[in-house]
Amino acid sequence: MANRITAVTIDSRDPAALAEWWRTVLGYEVVATDADGFTEIGTPDQGAGGLVPTLAFVPVADPTPGKVRLHLDLNATDRDQDAELERLLALGATRADVGQGPLTEAMTWHVLADPEGNEFCLLRSRVAPL
Repeated sequence: MANRITAVTIDSRDPAALAEWWRTVLGYEVVATDADGFTEIGTPDQGAGGLVPTLAFVPVADPTPGKVRLHLDLNATDRDQDAELERLLALGATRADVGQGPLTEAMTWHVLADPEGNEFCLLRSRVAPL
């Protein structure tokens, strides 16, 4: 028997705001919310439990101490890396330095952080949209 990742859960000080930021970045839609602040986003017309994992944002008052050992990798679907980098920075992403050094032929990704400081990478290659 095997398992499948159906959701990635992200602790957040403001789940609704952070979910909205990621919804805009990914082109997702809100698939679930609750009165406690939980917000889940997923691909259009798929919802929770589909083939593509959703992102679930849960309220947590205290930030995670130290380096978070999990991050998301993004690939643009409709523009090159430079154009997508500019879009993400305009939306409020910030550059993050984790010791990666400058872009080279071998190191082809940008390390960024979302508005709450969660790191993610923007990779060079494009992928087909869903």
